[in-house]
Amino acid sequence: MRTVADVSAAADNIAMYDSNIPPGYDGLEPGFVVVAGTSASSPFIAGVVGLAGNGTTITAAFPYQHRGGFFDVVGGSNGFCGGDYLCDAVKGYDAPTGVGTPDGTSGL
Repeated sequence: MRTVADVSAAADNIAMYDSNIPPGYDGLEPGFVVVAGTSASSPFIAGVVGLAGNGTTITAAFPYQHRGGFFDVVGGSNGFCGGDYLCDAVKGYDAPTGVGTPDGTSGL
């Protein structure tokens, strides 16, 4: 059932600290910048895998075998097409959000 995403994470308008950012950049406090997309969600998912303590043993099948560890995303679209699970977030697995967003560490 895999197409694109196995899991997902919110990744829009996230303030991230970077010691190389000058004061006032992006209208934020010194050192902060707004990030979005994979640059924000990938480190988050990696952190959840790390907290779960199985970073060296997790397989691609693990999230599918532990779907109870995720919030199912049932709305929204990847913006490329529409009308089916390949483009829209629907109940259960879908291409834009996979099995959903982590609800703690049990799914990863």
